[in-house]
Amino acid sequence: MINSLSLAHQINPSFARNAALAFAEANLLKEVITPIAYDPEAPIWGCLNVLPKKLKTTITNELSRRTWTSPNGVPIQTYPWKEIIRIFLSLTKLAPTLGFSYMQLVDWVYVSLDSQIAKHHLDGLDAIYTYEDLAAKTFVKAKQQGVLCLYDLPIPFYKMTHRIMRQEAELFPVLSSAVQSIQDPTWKLERKQQEVKLADHIFVASSVTKQSLLEIGVEPEKITVIPYGAPVDLFQPQPKNDTCFRAMFVGRLSPRKGVHYLMQAWQELKLSDAELVLVGSNLFPSGWLEQYKDIYRHVPSVPHLLLNEYYSSASVLVFPSLIEGFGLVILEAMACGIPVITTPNTGGIDVITDGVEGFIIPIRDVEALKEKLDWCYSHPQELAEMGRAARRKAEQYNWSLYRQTLVSKVKDILEDV
Repeated sequence: MINSLSLAHQINPSFARNAALAFAEANLLKEVITPIAYDPEAPIWGCLNVLPKKLKTTITNELSRRTWTSPNGVPIQTYPWKEIIRIFLSLTKLAPTLGFSYMQLVDWVYVSLDSQIAKHHLDGLDAIYTYEDLAAKTFVKAKQQGVLCLYDLPIPFYKMTHRIMRQEAELFPVLSSAVQSIQDPTWKLERKQQEVKLADHIFVASSVTKQSLLEIGVEPEKITVIPYGAPVDLFQPQPKNDTCFRAMFVGRLSPRKGVHYLMQAWQELKLSDAELVLVGSNLFPSGWLEQYKDIYRHVPSVPHLLLNEYYSSASVLVFPSLIEGFGLVILEAMACGIPVITTPNTGGIDVITDGVEGFIIPIRDVEALKEKLDWCYSHPQELAEMGRAARRKAEQYNWSLYRQTLVSKVKDILEDV
């Protein structure tokens, strides 16, 4: 039995935690490798008590995103100091003063972790499972040692994203400062290409991410699509406390998320006894959203555990993103029994049957947005049934299914080696 697979990730998103748990449950996992495995009870974090209260709270909130707990007792290997320095410089705003951008510091941590894995964590392994920007050096060394290279790409390959966002900048020059994709340096783009080339198999969460790989010539048999799981235990349907038709968007307010199309559609609809709620930080150019100030309510930030209440106050989630690896908010809303209007470029097409749990509309299509919103507004009983169907579908696409599917595929790959 193969039992020497290691997993690496820079933080601890739900998909990485569940991948690690899946491999641990199958007795495949040797160790998890990450910069920080935060445990608020560990003595080392007592050093935060010397900081001013506000700064301590801010840093603790940031560290909470790195709360790794050992999956089934499997060791977690950490390399914390560069990530601690990055967090400190970013949160104290010292980074620009010292001549570093946010992304330069992130890249510094990623490249460092990749190097550590390549140097210290491949001996005796049968496979390494790692993620975008963490694999270039690791895969080169792994190939030399006969270690299988398993790659997880959570977002579409950069060429597709850059193409779509360049088009958006041309369509909306006034939004160009918020539209342009991150201008990664050439060396970083070359690393991404090297990772994909060296990977023996690539796991993605959505059809759109698979398509982004097919477009650059990756063989279809090298790619497996496994949609993420719905948090059906954490997010549950709750009674809606009013009769107001409420359309809700959850996520960062930005052109990439298609929010500007939603604003235009809602403004033109002029629905009575209806509310548009936008939940998330505003990344549009300063003052741009002011033109719509009378037609929506903005909630800048909501703790994740409180999102259930917001979803449950909605009639429908609208997520018209232009490009997304997988919009986890889709499954969160569905777990709450809320139907979803979204695009093919969000992962929604992999979990939603159009017209059953929600609607799939083309990107950039204001008329389609208006049509579906108006239908939802005019058909409350049918919309409620859509919500019940959404919850049933979410129960099917749970994290247990994700783990089972992932392990089954990885075992098949290992057996074929």
